[in-house]
Amino acid sequence: MNDLKQTHSKGNHQIVSNFILPSWLVLDRLLHDWLLEDIGRGDRTTASIMCANVKQGKATWTAKAPGVIAGLPVAARIFQLLDPEVSFDAIVTEGEQCKPKQVIAEIKGSLDALLTGERVALNLVMHLSGIAALTRQYVEKIADLPAKLVDTRKTTPGLRLLEKYATRVGGATNHRMGLDDAIMIKDNHIAAAGGIAEAIARVRKHIPYPLTIEIETESLDQLKQALQHKADIIMLDNMPLEIMRQAVQMIRQQNGQVKIEASGNITLETIRPVAKTGVDYISTSAPITQSKWLDISMKIE
Repeated sequence: MNDLKQTHSKGNHQIVSNFILPSWLVLDRLLHDWLLEDIGRGDRTTASIMCANVKQGKATWTAKAPGVIAGLPVAARIFQLLDPEVSFDAIVTEGEQCKPKQVIAEIKGSLDALLTGERVALNLVMHLSGIAALTRQYVEKIADLPAKLVDTRKTTPGLRLLEKYATRVGGATNHRMGLDDAIMIKDNHIAAAGGIAEAIARVRKHIPYPLTIEIETESLDQLKQALQHKADIIMLDNMPLEIMRQAVQMIRQQNGQVKIEASGNITLETIRPVAKTGVDYISTSAPITQSKWLDISMKIE
């Protein structure tokens, strides 16, 4: 285990403050692959300079711009995969807002491990912090309203677990992680099945008991069909605000148990008006697909 503050384990998962990372059993495989991609047959620069002499050193991570920090436990793990003796001390907590020139972490250990793991560790934290920062902006727009922001499956292949972790650090709620943990009948499924009724009927025959059925609707007519065939969650996709308000009212009047999700072209400017329609959830890929990396530097002392 690492020396990161506010980190402890529960079962196979790492709990960092209020944020739960996937098990290291899952993440270590990814981290090994990313390290191998960068190291290849060896870090020739570091190996040449260090000349096999094990020297101890200290490195400082400093934020060069304002942002929300996410991913420090993962960075700590990367260095410790290279050398278990590395000590990673987080100066800030996960989800904390940082300022320019603020020191966010100090790392002590073999210079070989610090120099070799630098780029992979920084890349992940800069990327995840960028996602957390933009997510926080979206969440703050609707903080006083009941609607919750949720992410999507529009993620970078190989990075989904961590990108979705970063949205949670930013304050969002995770939507389904993959195709296997929830049912979502989208427009192409409806077309392939020949209609909403047939799509829901086919799905209901095959899914395990605990799974709920969500269906994407683009019109009030489709919404009526979704209600008729007892969908558990109804997505209002790319609906104009006035139509969305009518849709929410219709659902509330007919079945107060149905959850309502709004999606489609959600921006920082539109998210609040959408939330005011009364939906339960608002999904958008923007925090992941449109975020800018937080610039962080590492300096050896």
